[in-house]
Amino acid sequence: MDIANIVGSIAAVCMVVGYMPQAIYTLRTHNTDGVALATFLLMGLGGLFFAIQGILVENWPLLVTNAITTTCSLIVFCIKIYNDYIKPKKK
Repeated sequence: MDIANIVGSIAAVCMVVGYMPQAIYTLRTHNTDGVALATFLLMGLGGLFFAIQGILVENWPLLVTNAITTTCSLIVFCIKIYNDYIKPKKK
């Protein structure tokens, strides 16, 4: 395994482990008060485009890592939208 693959593998683990706690917390509590909507939108889009790049260059670890992080961002983003824009209208 060359240095580029080692660095890429470490980055993949960091990205997934970094996203998972926020997604799990948001799913469990539905609390998004401390979440910046724009941040999760942009991080989700970034992950989506990296996943597309993974498909185009046939780099499956890049695809899988960014598919996971995009899913986590999408979960947080959707719950944030619900909490901030849809739920208040129901009251």
